[in-house]
Order: sequence, then C-alpha cells, then structure tokens
Amino acid sequence: MDQAAAGARDARSMPACYRHPDRETGVRCTRCDRPICPECMVDASVGFHCPDCVRGTAHVPGPAAPAPAAAAAPRTLAGGRQSGDPRLVTKVLIGLNVVFFAVQQIVGAAFTNRFELIGSALVPQLGVQGVADGQYYRLLTAMFLHGGFLHIAFNMLSLWWIGGPLEAALGRARYLSLYLVSGLAGSALSYLMVAPNEPSLGASGAIYGLFGATVVLVRRLDYDMRPVIALLVVNLIITFQVPGIAWQAHIGGLVAGLGVGYAMIHAPRDRRTLIQYGACALVLAVVAILTLVRTAQLT
Repeated sequence: MDQAAAGARDARSMPACYRHPDRETGVRCTRCDRPICPECMVDASVGFHCPDCVRGTAHVPGPAAPAPAAAAAPRTLAGGRQSGDPRLVTKVLIGLNVVFFAVQQIVGAAFTNRFELIGSALVPQLGVQGVADGQYYRLLTAMFLHGGFLHIAFNMLSLWWIGGPLEAALGRARYLSLYLVSGLAGSALSYLMVAPNEPSLGASGAIYGLFGATVVLVRRLDYDMRPVIALLVVNLIITFQVPGIAWQAHIGGLVAGLGVGYAMIHAPRDRRTLIQYGACALVLAVVAILTLVRTAQLT
C-alpha cells in the first residue's frame, strides 16, 4: 500500500472516545466537540453531551458557551439514567442463568420438567403438565434454563458481548424491559408453533431480542452495519441448519427486539417514555393473544 492510500485510510478512520480510547465513534459532544461512545453519551436537547460537560467540569472553548444545569441528571441515548456500573443488569441476568443451571445439574430432570416451556404433555412423576394446563409461568421460567454446558456457555457469552453495550445505551430499566419482553415473545411463538409435547428452553429468544435492538442502535449511531449484519446472518443460518434449535423462539425474540429497540432508540423526547413502554405493552399484548389462541387449540 503506498503512502497516499495509507493516508486516505487513516483519514476515513473514526476517532476514539476520549474516555475509552479502545472504542471508535462517529459521535461528538455538541458542547466541547470531543468524541464520545454510546456509554458516554448524555442525551441533550440538540445532539449529545459528554459526562464532563454535564457535570460542568469540561473546558468548553468560546466565551458564550452556556453552563449546564447543575441539577440535570446524566441520561443515556434512550433517556435512561446513567449508572456507575453500566453492565449491572447484564451481570445479574448472567448470574441468574448460571444459578438456575446449577440447580438443574443438582436437582436433575425433575426441576427442568417443572419449569421448561411445554404446551401440554404427560410428564413422568408430575402428570399432565404445560402452559395449556394453566402453567403460564413456563413462558418466563424457560428463559432461565439451558440444555447443557455448551448451550449456556454460548448464550451467556452472547449476552455479555451484546448486552453490555446495549445496557449502557438504553439504561437499566429499558434494557431489562427489552430483555424480558423479547424473551416472552420468543416463548409465545414457540408455544404457538411447536408440538405441544415438545419441550424447549434457553435464553436465546431474549438474546436475539438484544441482537435486534443492537442492529437499530448501530444504525442510529451511523456505525458500520456490516459486522453486526454478518453476525446476525451467521446466527440465523445456525438457527435453521442445526437440528434441535427452536427457531421459533429466535425469530419471535428478534422481531420483538427490532420493534421495541426502534421505539426505545428513536422515540421523540417529548413522548419518549410513553412510546418506549407503550411498545413493550403492545408486544406483551401480542404475547397474551398468541398464548390464549394456542391454549384454546389445545383444550
């Protein structure tokens, strides 16, 4: 590569966040013009501010720069409150999944049979079991169970890689809502389409929901879409090619994540909370309808 080509390449590369030098970003603080990554973005009336400008500690060139409001709480891109540990909810979710998996290994099939997702079937030692028999909690509990060490390892690594940056961009409450709503959407579609005596379990539906929201976030920040699209395509190929994978949960979670993620990230400031949680409520309504329709078919 000649010097001219190298120079052109360097000119196209994005700057690094001033607080996280390992993260490239195309977004700058509208007050001090420093590059900031999603974790450092504080939503402002115009663009985004860096944490230092929000606290009033940054040097802003020019005599006419207005001072930030001292009482203004730092906000994430989606309007959530910034926290000291932007990955706390992700860590808690991983911890819960690991604890439930440990209980599965200690107690055995009796525990898994009681809490996995199944429509209606004769379960040994438990009798007739399933969502159609009134055990609606299985739509939720199945999201925290896994079928083996490889299954939970892959899901938890995906949750850590995808969930952490998304939690930082959305805030804890919105991120947790997205996770749970996506997982329930995946469970509902599985319940609707899978044979009633075929059990399923795993956090994949919720994680695919985070995947869908990540696509929306990357597009919103005008980052390079090719890596995330390539990763999504690879995962979808695995979903449909590897036997034994409940693709219904993956697709249900992905569609819910795309919809809720779009509402979370693109909602206008004046109606942001209403639109964000309204989208969650709409998905939950769809989950309820699908569940009732399938229950009526099986009873």
